[in-house]
Amino acid sequence: MPRADLAVLRRAFHPSRRRSPQARGRALRRVPTAVILGSGTSNGVPTLGVEYPAGYFDDVRNRRNRACLALLGPEGNLIVDCPPELRIMAHAAGIHDIDAVLITHSHADHLMGMDDLRSICLKTKKPVPVYTLPRYADDIRRIFNYAFREYPHGVFVPRFDLHDLPDEPATIELAGMTIRTFLVEHGQVPVVGLRVNDFAYITDVSHIPDNVMEELKGVHTFVVDAVRYRPHPNHFHYERALEVAKEVGARRTLLTHLSSDYDHPKTSKELPEGVELAYDGLSLQI
Repeated sequence: MPRADLAVLRRAFHPSRRRSPQARGRALRRVPTAVILGSGTSNGVPTLGVEYPAGYFDDVRNRRNRACLALLGPEGNLIVDCPPELRIMAHAAGIHDIDAVLITHSHADHLMGMDDLRSICLKTKKPVPVYTLPRYADDIRRIFNYAFREYPHGVFVPRFDLHDLPDEPATIELAGMTIRTFLVEHGQVPVVGLRVNDFAYITDVSHIPDNVMEELKGVHTFVVDAVRYRPHPNHFHYERALEVAKEVGARRTLLTHLSSDYDHPKTSKELPEGVELAYDGLSLQI
């Protein structure tokens, strides 16, 4: 990345950035926008216990929060997955209102930030709508059981209004956007993928069924899991992600759920035309 571009990116995430978070949030809402809030694997990058070569984090794109997506629509904001860093990522992107949440699956890196939604409930005085598969709704009720109990006045907990997504492909309307949902395979675990207009997002995937490949026809921007260089039993690795990207044929493919294997500037030089590494804070008009 040219030095000028890196300087712009650093300013955008620096506490002294020129525009307030509110102003940046309003700017993003002019058209439907997808924001990659987190592009990292389940441990995030830097990963606890891993030593990195000198200079690795000189490029801020190598700092990766756990995978998370924001869809900013004309009628509100939808957050896809709630990693533990949710509040940090949302503030960095200038997002202070969350109108609904979609949980792709109930692994910890996609779920354990849901408690942060208590401040949204306190602000709006109502539960946050959460869309997910019935089996993951059950996990939410179990893990966050305190969110479904009654408490004396002054005890603040998150409140969730759970909505079931079907196993078969379906269309839902959220935040003024028409969203197509479908299931992919993450090892033995079903994961919700989605499409909005010409934008598709699939995280945590080891196999995309044929019917979902049909759902992906005609997408212009395809965001897909590519956890590491070596094969992985439950995720696409680098070569497999490139193969699937070629099959999908999107104009632009962004690899996400990235581990410490990837050094953004070095890997970017190796990628075929039309394929890029996602990074935290990347915004895309959809």
